[in-house]
Parts: sequence; C-alpha cells; structure tokens
Amino acid sequence: MVGWPMDKVAVVAGASSGIGKAIAEMLLSDGFRVVACGRTVKSVLRDTDSLRTASLDLMVESTPAALLETGVSNFQKVDYLFVNAGTIESGPIEEIDIERMCAMLRLKVEASFRLIYTFLKYFKKEGRGHIFITSSVLGTKTRENSGAYAASNYALEALAESLRMELSDTDIQITCIEPGLVSTNLHRDWPVHPRELLNIKDTLTPEDIADSVREIMNKPSHIRVPKYMILPKGHRI
Repeated sequence: MVGWPMDKVAVVAGASSGIGKAIAEMLLSDGFRVVACGRTVKSVLRDTDSLRTASLDLMVESTPAALLETGVSNFQKVDYLFVNAGTIESGPIEEIDIERMCAMLRLKVEASFRLIYTFLKYFKKEGRGHIFITSSVLGTKTRENSGAYAASNYALEALAESLRMELSDTDIQITCIEPGLVSTNLHRDWPVHPRELLNIKDTLTPEDIADSVREIMNKPSHIRVPKYMILPKGHRI
C-alpha cells in the first residue's frame, strides 16, 4: 500500500481461524512479515519466507515471550501485535458452564493482559509500535445472559483506555476493534446461531474486520484511533 514500508513485522495471536486468520492473510497480501500464533495454526497456514507459524497456547505463561522472540529472531523486529484469541461462553444462570466461563476469562483477560504487557515493554524500548485488540460491541454495553463475556471485553477496553492515556505522547498506539456479530467458528456449537436469534440477514465477515484494520493502519501516524466499532446492518444493540 502507498506509504507503507515493506519491512513491517506483525505478530497475530488467534490466527488459526476467524478474525485473526483474516488479519494474518491481509497482512501477508500487503507485504508484511507475520508471526501467526494459534494452537492449530499449522493446519491452516504454512511457513514461508514472510510467515512463521507458532502452535502455542496463550494460557502458557512463556508464550508471549516466545512469540516476541520468534518475531525478533526471524525478522529482526516487531512493529504490530494483534490480540484476537478468545472464546464465548454465555447463557442463563441455570445453564452456563462455570468452568468454561472461567477459562474464557483467563484467556481473554489474564492471558491477553500478559501478552499485551510483554509486547509493550519491547515497544517502549524500541520507541514505537501498535497493538490492536479485538474486543466486541459487548465491550461497550451488555445484555442478559452475556455478563461474563461482556465483562471480559470491558476489561480489555479499560486496559486499552488506560494505556492510550499513558502512551499518548509516544509513538506507541493502542486500538480496540469492537465488532458486532461476525460469522466465525465461535458460534459453531450454539443450538441456534445468533444470526437467527437477532434476525440479522448479513453478518459481518472476518474479512470485513481485516479491511477495517487495514484502514486504520494506513492512516498518518499523527492520527490515533483508540476505538473502532463496526456493526452489520440490522444489529440492534
């Protein structure tokens, strides 16, 4: 793309499917070098001169440092981090699985915070960087049966807002992407897809989110986009 140096390096967490995979593929098509992380990423992406895959679990404490080292050792630096890993566990009190709910919170909050701060320490030393956090429209509001999921996204939003203020005078940027309903594997086990529950004819696609990320990345460096909400037509929330 015009104005983008072709030596940019990105680490994409949650790249095995959905939004993370779409972002990784978009970056590769735009000439970036990419480290793609996901427990099953090697089944969907293959290493090339510009791509390194890492089948790592974000719940393992050493994973963030390993991802950073993979980027630096293979491509000499890291410019971007994309935080996409997550699950959805929601439901009424009588039905929600408490253990799966707590696992979701550990992944979306504890593991994501560890990942973000590990890369921020590196970006502070380098003097520049950009972190994209995939949150949700349910990081700005909530609804019945979705309190835990919304809370995990509220946590990411609160962290991002604090970091934005802390880093406002630096060349390190934080952006929260807040999608509405996106067609991904996260809903594959639901008895009724949210598309039907919400009567949304055309949901967002992962590629829609990747295109929005590209739009933000291509803005001049003095422009900051701390939040970007994107909804499909008919998503009343």
